[in-house]
Order: sequence, then C-alpha cells, then structure tokens
Amino acid sequence: MPELVFFSGTMDCGKSTLALQIQHNRTARGLVGMIFTRDDRAGAGRLSSRLGLVTDAVEAGDGFDFHAHLVRHLTAGGRADYVIADEAQFLTEEQIDQLARVVDDLGIDVYAFGITTDFRTRLFPGSQRLIELADRVEVLQVEALCWCGARATHNARTVGGRMVVEGAQVVVGDVAGRDGADGSGGGPAGAGGGGGDVGYEVLCRRHHRRRLTAAARAGALAPDVLPLDTSTAVPGPRR
Repeated sequence: MPELVFFSGTMDCGKSTLALQIQHNRTARGLVGMIFTRDDRAGAGRLSSRLGLVTDAVEAGDGFDFHAHLVRHLTAGGRADYVIADEAQFLTEEQIDQLARVVDDLGIDVYAFGITTDFRTRLFPGSQRLIELADRVEVLQVEALCWCGARATHNARTVGGRMVVEGAQVVVGDVAGRDGADGSGGGPAGAGGGGGDVGYEVLCRRHHRRRLTAAARAGALAPDVLPLDTSTAVPGPRR
C-alpha cells in the first residue's frame, strides 16, 4: 500500500542526504519520481545536501497545489512512481493535505522531509500536519551534536552571535558558515529579534533552555554553574 512517510530531525541530521539517497536507489531500479522543495539553501528549484549533492526539483510556493500538479502530469502521459517533498516544514497545512490525497487518490508513495520544531521549540504548521496525517513518522538516526557533545534536539536562532527566541518563524540565515535556508530559517527575511547577522545552531535541550550557544559559551567564565537561590540556602553554624 502507498504511504505518506515523514522523516524528521534537527538541522544537520542528514534529511536532504537521505532524500537524495532514496531518489538514487529508486532511479537505479527504473522508478521515476517527482521531487519538490521549498526554500532550499541552493536556491529555487534545487534540492541540495551539505555533503555537496544536488538535484533539480520543483519549487513549491504557498499557492502550489501538489495534487493538481500530479494530476496534470499524469493526465499528460507523464509517470510518477513516488514523490519526495523536502523542507516540508515550510509547507502549509493545505499542502500537506494535498500530499495525503496524492497517496490516497493516486496511489503514489510520498516521502516528506523536514524539521519538526522552530527556534522557539514550537511546531511548524507543515510538520504538525504531517504528524497528524502521516502513515509513519521516522526520526532520523544520524544524530546532530550540541557543542557540548550531547545529542542536539533543538534548533537555535542567533542574531549577532546571541540566541533569540522572538521573531518571524521563517528567516534567512547562515548555518555553520554556509548561507542557506534551513532549520528554523529560510524563505523571506523577517524580524530576527534585533540587528546583526542571523544564524542557526543545533543545541541540546539543556543549553537551548539556558540560551547558551557555542559563541556564548566561549565568552563565559563558567557557563554551566547553576544560579544560587539564596532564599533557600541552609544557614551555616553560628559562632
């Protein structure tokens, strides 16, 4: 039976690389796929991986209709054995519904790839709808690491080197020194919480809660020292 599968994870966990691997494996078996993306780091109409792999794709803007596009393609004599939708977190809820219709009405497997939560730890609308509708949700096993070495579970946005938790959900930024739209960024520019360069970094929950990025840690004398609550401190012996 055809399926709608959502592959999720943080930045740097290999989502786009897996999408390209799925395309390669199915092409090698004579299958024909249609690839869609949204705000890829390589530019419009491209699906790229940080490993340097890249392929052409159909850019799916806000008004794009996946189901109608596939129907037109098939009606014109085209072939589509599977669909890959990368950067699915940027898709609208209606577009995720369209992908579900592609599976149910057209009998085509759909593989969607995206980040689950934004820099505020809130679900992207597209990711939320995928979790609600997908036949399977697969969390990628390639673990991105926080600067402390722990498993990275959260995406952080930085402005001028400082972590911010306010601003537009989608903002163009730089990831690890490479321009692109990924993670909690990409798409149209918006408020990022202040002036300066917008960047993104993956952190463990502990350091995301403390807003302690690698740059902030480098400038801190004792980044992991917990604050002392003097109101609950036990008094020492009197002399």
